[in-house]
Amino acid sequence: MTPSPRTSASARRKTAAPAAPKRPFVAHHLTPPHEILSEAESKRILEELSTPSERLPKILLADPGLKTDPKYESMRESGEVLVGRLVRIRRPSATAGESIAYRLIVPAPGGD
Repeated sequence: MTPSPRTSASARRKTAAPAAPKRPFVAHHLTPPHEILSEAESKRILEELSTPSERLPKILLADPGLKTDPKYESMRESGEVLVGRLVRIRRPSATAGESIAYRLIVPAPGGD
């Protein structure tokens, strides 16, 4: 059996496939809708729950579930500060009809 000829690194780089076009985000059908609340609404909810924001469960700014909110991309592009805001997550529930959970947005470890 004859060994196959080796290709140089420059030849391999030239034959690399072009980058695929970026496609729009499509959420998985089991991902519940996330809603990023305004700063005023976040403060109102915290007062209503009578708990400090540090006691709430956290969600990373890079979490793909946040992309289910139609406002998310425009908020990121405009440079709006999302860290410290609350996210409302609505899940269907067999017993209660709908379960609402709140999460506090925290920065991603990569500095996102």
